[in-house]
Amino acid sequence: MKRSLSGLALCLMATQVQAERIDDYTAPVISQRPAQRPMAFVAAKPVQVAQVVPSTEVQQEFARWLVGFRDRARAEGISERTLDASLRNVTLDADALHKINNQAEFTKTLWAYLGSAVSDTRIENGRAALAQNAQLLRQIEARYGVDRQVVLAIWGMESAYGTHRGTHPVIPALATLAYGSRRGKFFEGQLIDALRIVQDGDTTAEKMTGSWAGAMGHTQFIPSSYRALAVDWTGDGKRDIWSDNPADALASTAHYLAENGWIHGQPWGVEVQLPRGFDYELAGSTNRMPSDWAKLGVVGMDGRPVQDFGSAKLLLPAGHRGAAFLTFKNFKVISRYNAADAYVIGVGHLADRIMGGAPIRASWPDDERALTSDERKELQVRLKRAGFDPSGVDGRIGPMTIKALRDYQRAVGVVPDGYASLEVLHRLR
Repeated sequence: MKRSLSGLALCLMATQVQAERIDDYTAPVISQRPAQRPMAFVAAKPVQVAQVVPSTEVQQEFARWLVGFRDRARAEGISERTLDASLRNVTLDADALHKINNQAEFTKTLWAYLGSAVSDTRIENGRAALAQNAQLLRQIEARYGVDRQVVLAIWGMESAYGTHRGTHPVIPALATLAYGSRRGKFFEGQLIDALRIVQDGDTTAEKMTGSWAGAMGHTQFIPSSYRALAVDWTGDGKRDIWSDNPADALASTAHYLAENGWIHGQPWGVEVQLPRGFDYELAGSTNRMPSDWAKLGVVGMDGRPVQDFGSAKLLLPAGHRGAAFLTFKNFKVISRYNAADAYVIGVGHLADRIMGGAPIRASWPDDERALTSDERKELQVRLKRAGFDPSGVDGRIGPMTIKALRDYQRAVGVVPDGYASLEVLHRLR
């Protein structure tokens, strides 16, 4: 779980990649910066493993790394008993190492992503899960003030309502990634937190299972998020997010959202329609009350002003050819669980559909595909060469790249929506 939980200094992303996520989407936010190991122990470069079974040399190097790690873990307060119980039989996890160093780039469009994330099956299963856990979800909502359908939707997105929680041993995976990945410092911090969880008695190293990247349980917490925000809802003395009973996990997710500032009853977003001649410069850059947006012609799909739930930004996730949304503070809160806009829209829309909401009504630009990472970098390079500086070449379409795109689009006489499309790249070429 991962990206910055601002109220609790969440700042890094874990690297869990799931089949239904796009680009480098991750699980929920982390709750604190991981402990940084001394530079003397930082690997000079990531280990590249193409074979299923690591070489003897790599295995021996990992064993030496574990010896050094034990010293650092002791300095962080991990007892010898916990280290022995958790690391005695740990060997290099070839599967985790191979996946972290050979991740395929995901280039799904938003609309393709939503087709699987908010599928008919997931909606139906969500309604069944809502009925089956109605009392529990109502009680959690009453305690934390987080709308139950959003907790339910995160559960559905993260583990298909508990049916795919992950069976990967977390501690060997984290040890391997701490040793051999480009983000070794991050994963070492997660490993130390995982050992603290064992030391605190919430679970054992053997029972701590999840994804190959260390995300755990029904709603895929990483260890640092677990330690900061997981709760013992059942009152058995353990914060058990791994068992078949989802109560602790669902309550922990609600607690997580509440700590990030969830506003009960406020939507994540509302689909809207824009008037002809709309000024696309306003998208993503300004907060207004929905009644003020309505004065500019931005209204709900029923033609009426959106209710004043709070100040809102206009989001055009596929440019002027796709759906438009007014997004509220709760959009940002969900993004603390996963920073990708597609994930937030997926969670929010799934929650709406579970409760009987309508499908997204606008059409999508189905003839377009998403840009690859190399193409996004090329776009930034070509924008700068054309005199529209995106302030860096990193393959991420952030505010400065969007501004540069809009300036370029305006200069060449096309709709300045700031959307990084293949058409724009072709023009720049």
